[in-house]
Amino acid sequence: METRLQQLCEAYHMPFFKNVLLGGHTTFQIGGKADFWIEINSVEGLSAVLRFCHETGTPHFVMGKGSNVLASDEGYRGVILHLGKEFSGMSVQENHILVCQSGAMLSSVANMAAKHQLSGMEAISGIPGSVGGALCMNAGAYQREMKDIVLSCDYLDASGNLHTLQRNDLNLSYRHSFFTEHSDCIICSVKIQLQPDNSGAIRARMSEYAECRKSKQPLNYPSAGSTFKRPKGDFASRLIDLCGLKGFRVGGAQVSEKHAGFVININRATCEEVLRLCGYVQNKVLEKTGYILELEPVLLGIQQEDFLCN
Repeated sequence: METRLQQLCEAYHMPFFKNVLLGGHTTFQIGGKADFWIEINSVEGLSAVLRFCHETGTPHFVMGKGSNVLASDEGYRGVILHLGKEFSGMSVQENHILVCQSGAMLSSVANMAAKHQLSGMEAISGIPGSVGGALCMNAGAYQREMKDIVLSCDYLDASGNLHTLQRNDLNLSYRHSFFTEHSDCIICSVKIQLQPDNSGAIRARMSEYAECRKSKQPLNYPSAGSTFKRPKGDFASRLIDLCGLKGFRVGGAQVSEKHAGFVININRATCEEVLRLCGYVQNKVLEKTGYILELEPVLLGIQQEDFLCN
């Protein structure tokens, strides 16, 4: 299998690596080695790899920036399909539409939009993720989500066939989309509808959001962003703070003292320590408030029996 996969990557000029440390590719800086890693550089190459994985039953996982991922200390027994800088093209079309490949960083897309005097990306420009990952999770910040700007997207199914989904068919809601229900499908490109505005005003709003994020979030420590989804009727950070858990620590993992909604890697934390900490937080919040907190990060290489958060 390995030889055939490597030959396939060579045919499509896609870099192929073995035993790649996931901790070096996630914003949490946590995770063991993945068996194989492929730098995707074209839709055709991605389609070919997906067909191979489908036919051979090879486990695979799509990764962009790795900003919403908690990876196992044991690594991943399969193939990581990395949609990074080789899969991050962008272009501006008529009617204020921006088209970008799914590996493009939200910050890069926002900067390109501002350059062309197009508004709509400012609020989410500081989210440290890719466009594909943001659409998959319907990422958002400051009362703005991907569902507010997306027009359509192209994606590949498990067999490598290309499809298009329009906005109304994406099933976008809080941290949810068509792709959270169909994890075997991979977003290739996203079409975004923006609005014309003054470039200076756009950049001023971007700076304002960046300062707000800096003042309220523990950006100086590795994390996966907000650790828990917002429960209906309240906020995870408020509930965690109410339970007196700010600063609570398990090994190198800690509930941020700056923002209780963040679990941070304060000193070479392991995945196990993060899970133990999250489980403790969930149990205390449930016990004291009756609210059930759900994890927001995607779990990679973690078996259900190893998942300690109930």
